[in-house]
Amino acid sequence: MTNTDNPIGIFDSGIGGLTVLKEVRRILPAEDLIYLGDTARVPYGIRSPETVLRYSFECTEFLMRQGIKLLVIACNTVSATSLSALQAELPIPVVGVIEPGARAAVNSTKCKRIGIIGTEATIKSSAYLKAITSLDHDMEVFGLACPLFVPLVEEGWTEGAIARMIGEKYLGPMRDKGTDTLVLGCTHYPLLKGMIQEVMGNIALIDSAVETAKTVAEVLVGNGILRRGERPAAEMFHVTDSPEKFVAVGERFLQRKIERIERVKL
Repeated sequence: MTNTDNPIGIFDSGIGGLTVLKEVRRILPAEDLIYLGDTARVPYGIRSPETVLRYSFECTEFLMRQGIKLLVIACNTVSATSLSALQAELPIPVVGVIEPGARAAVNSTKCKRIGIIGTEATIKSSAYLKAITSLDHDMEVFGLACPLFVPLVEEGWTEGAIARMIGEKYLGPMRDKGTDTLVLGCTHYPLLKGMIQEVMGNIALIDSAVETAKTVAEVLVGNGILRRGERPAAEMFHVTDSPEKFVAVGERFLQRKIERIERVKL
């Protein structure tokens, strides 16, 4: 029987999953959280599905040793390639970032035309297309890879002329397709929300991090493992490469200090 006081484990290939952790913390302030960023092997998007699956199990084994009660895959690439395998193997609930975003997009669109932006690997996987059309066959889904968005976010260039110019270059064709809903299919992209909204105009933006956190709350309640208690919630961060860069960029993602972090070997 899972102890309600056990932590939630969250993992990503790097730093983007912190947007998911931030939303989980906002919605579930009483939960202990353990984050693992596999920063030594980022990005996963350029690896083969077999390699991503192997990395995913190594990250998961580390978090399972910490006694987690629920696993959040805060990475679109892993959610696209490894979610079902992890769900089949693990004795605890596993939540990915694709299904929650797809569900929210289907509920949001009025014209049944949905845009997806993400990394090349996520768009190539068609994971969002499959998830959305499994919910409603009549949906038209347009995928668009925006590879420069991740480095923009990690450099802190989330607004201003450079971000706007790159955004206009990528998103112009998407705007012309007449979509009324756009899924931010990469965990870095919520930091570019302002610019994306500006370029796309009157469109609903679906933040997968927000939708994933809502799903985590539903799963905890549904499984009777929601933590209730007075003691302050703890957070621990683990990375597989040097913590310095992670802390510098991560604190910008979270807009607060990262207090406890350690480098680990998987």
